[in-house]
Amino acid sequence: MTETDGIDPTAAPSGDGCTDCDAVGGWWFHLRRCAQCGHVGCCDSSPAQHATAHFKSSGHALVQSFEPGEDWFWDYASDTLYESGPALAPPVSHPADQPSPGPAGRVPQDWAGQLHR
Repeated sequence: MTETDGIDPTAAPSGDGCTDCDAVGGWWFHLRRCAQCGHVGCCDSSPAQHATAHFKSSGHALVQSFEPGEDWFWDYASDTLYESGPALAPPVSHPADQPSPGPAGRVPQDWAGQLHR
């Protein structure tokens, strides 16, 4: 990634899980972290798609995967995947012992049938 507009490497993540799902007792499949403000939201496969909703409401186009072992970025504005980018403030993912989908105890048995494809 060569474009760094819209990235604040000092912005800490908003939490260990999707901030919006946690507020309403929901669940998520995978997590994305806003590279500008640190908002953690659920991916587009998740039922609520909060990472995209955050982009639409804030204009913050760049997210980084918030999954352990992944460091790619996605640019919602240009639909571009970047295999890597600048280092963001830690932590760089949700805790490794947090299940995906998650969080533990809120994922329905039929979760796979509720994913967006």
